Amino acid sequence: MTLTTRAAIKAEHGAPLLVEEIELNDPNENEVLVELFATGLCHSQLHQIHNPLSPMPLLLGHEGTGTVLKAGSAVTHVKEGDRVMIQFVPRDLPEGKTTADRTTFRWRGEDHDAGVYTWAEHALLNEQMVIPLANDVPTDVTAIIGCAVITGAGAALYTAEVQPGQSVAVFGVGGVGTNVIAGAKIAGADPIIAVDLQEGKLGYAKEIGATHTVNAAELDAPERIKELTDGGVDFAFDAIGVEAAVQQAIQSVKAGVLGVHRGGTAVIVGIGQGDVTLPRLFPQGERSLIGSMGGSARPEHVMPKYVDWYKDGQLPLDKFISKRYSNLDEINEGVRALENGEIEGRSIIVYKES
Repeated sequence: MTLTTRAAIKAEHGAPLLVEEIELNDPNENEVLVELFATGLCHSQLHQIHNPLSPMPLLLGHEGTGTVLKAGSAVTHVKEGDRVMIQFVPRDLPEGKTTADRTTFRWRGEDHDAGVYTWAEHALLNEQMVIPLANDVPTDVTAIIGCAVITGAGAALYTAEVQPGQSVAVFGVGGVGTNVIAGAKIAGADPIIAVDLQEGKLGYAKEIGATHTVNAAELDAPERIKELTDGGVDFAFDAIGVEAAVQQAIQSVKAGVLGVHRGGTAVIVGIGQGDVTLPRLFPQGERSLIGSMGGSARPEHVMPKYVDWYKDGQLPLDKFISKRYSNLDEINEGVRALENGEIEGRSIIVYKES
């Protein structure tokens, strides 16, 4: 049996995405067929859209929620009728594997392969890319847990392992940066300093949990951070990926004392499109520079925790959603808004209500 659905497709470099019908087969033993409730629109998808080397046709999107229509015979953690979250990091790969097996779709009479995708009304996914979702939470705001939350909040909670009372600066108040702030707040960080170029986003950051804000368009951000923290923060998170933000994050962490203790740590979360040059005198102060991908924790173990934190009010998912689209036909407008920096927090498409 095949199912006909609609998906956003990158079919030509430099052209708008197409919203067209694709066909999906019944799942094999390790696959699940999901009907989507909602999906987030992640800024990192712009890298794939604008990359001339991206394979085409390409299905996009990597965070969402849905319900399982069919599950393969070897799938044990979800079953038909279950609500699920979709994430971009495999939930719990067996030893020796680094990626989940790809699935297939049929478009214009030809078969193509796909990884995870959520900019579609239905998706055929490897079972590694779905996690059970509790029945007592909404399916719209939880759609961003699979990328924005695990990446941002996870960077603070699991990559950096921020401790109560440690100081944090976050460069970039977008979908990921807001979640870094939220994760730092859950960890008990103080102060939490948000840095951005737009005053509106900084006001938004205060609502999420930032104790201080710095407008980098008006002030020297590293110098202001040092003033606020008596020399620099314990952790500075780059949630953008551009070289200027990475350099400023490095400059904002505190110096260590030789033979006594190391300095602070810059955590690079944003995915850049070019190389970054380290300052010539980077070794001075014995600061650290680390990367964080997907929050440095297995989704199967941590995504239910994020749902619990949402339920008890510690993770304000409702505040993270600043723009909603009502159907897949608005995808190119959603991409345009992302490109122009118009989105505070995260935008989502809600296909259907749960």
